[in-house]
Amino acid sequence: MQIATWNVNSLAVRLPQLLDWLQAHPVDALVLQETKLTDEKFPAAELEAAGYHASFHGQKTYNGVALLTRSAHEGVIKNIPGFADEQARVIAGTVGGVRVVGGYFPNGQAPGSEKFAYKMAWLAALEAWLQQELAAHPKLVLLGDFNIAPEDRDVYDPVAWAGQIHCTAEERAHFQALQGLGLVDAFRLFEQPPKSWSWWDYRNLAFRKNQGLRIDHILVSQALEGQVAACTIDKAPRKNERPSDHAPVVLTLKD
Repeated sequence: MQIATWNVNSLAVRLPQLLDWLQAHPVDALVLQETKLTDEKFPAAELEAAGYHASFHGQKTYNGVALLTRSAHEGVIKNIPGFADEQARVIAGTVGGVRVVGGYFPNGQAPGSEKFAYKMAWLAALEAWLQQELAAHPKLVLLGDFNIAPEDRDVYDPVAWAGQIHCTAEERAHFQALQGLGLVDAFRLFEQPPKSWSWWDYRNLAFRKNQGLRIDHILVSQALEGQVAACTIDKAPRKNERPSDHAPVVLTLKD
């Protein structure tokens, strides 16, 4: 079973690239972030023609998440239950006995800002809900754009980024809290090439210079850890014309 995440940074712009990628990489489940589409504009028909069932939670211009699966999924939840939020950031569903939780974590803008306070509250609510989800669904995968670089090795210039958004002690503590629930960073279960990033700024030739961050993650529950066969970042779509600034991350589970 393969489960993937991709922040497409506008599905309206990136739909042809998504369809091409799915044809080349027919993953069993894919969560998308930053679809930036209202629900009535979501390309469900095009994705169905490509062989995917789709659940989606969108809004105009910003945010937006989706869950695509080759076989039907069930038990769909949109956003964090009990956490009042006008932003479309979470979608969850069960496919093949695995609970898949996709999230577009808040950016946070800057430490000390209102948006940073929102990020901290959102993360705390996510952790409380996930504790319940794990109790109900021991086989769980949490994946998406976390907007957190959990360690210095996940940042191309740790000195320059120290204390900056994505790299603050508070954000990293929340990443560790997710691990404290019993979730494991699948990417770090394997030896990985140094300077492995999932996001590169559009500016300053960052992709060409490989100046990026690893902020797109796949965390698996302990019940699934023994089934993890691989976790890789697919940089190829970042080379496309008009690419997303994020690359897909793909998890492979043994049956």
